[in-house]
Amino acid sequence: MPQFRLSEAAHLLGVSDDTVRRWVRAGHLSAHDDPAGRKVVDGAELAAFARAQAAAPDDPSSVGRSARNRFVGLVTEVHTDKVMAQVELQCGGHRVVSLMSSEAVRELGLRPGVLAVAVVKATTVVVETPEGAR
Repeated sequence: MPQFRLSEAAHLLGVSDDTVRRWVRAGHLSAHDDPAGRKVVDGAELAAFARAQAAAPDDPSSVGRSARNRFVGLVTEVHTDKVMAQVELQCGGHRVVSLMSSEAVRELGLRPGVLAVAVVKATTVVVETPEGAR
């Protein structure tokens, strides 16, 4: 079973080491000593905790659609030319980049600071693990 040191868990959750230590002390996460005497968290427990802690902002659109991968965030950059544009959003800890027409950027009023939703519908999602992980 994979185990993560508290500092690794903090990095994966996007919080400080101290925050993870507080969660352990409060009983929200359990930790035990590994053979080297370092505090570690079980990978499955950490995954369940991460899922429970993930609170996506409310989706401001009221449109029903089949795409399930929806990322609410703020537009951080817009690069346009005469025909095409590149729009970057910061959705939590994730940077999402979209290529679209410059016309669409104008129609949607996309500029830095605007709230937007990136909707991703893909038939292929690649999953990787660090080398040697089992």
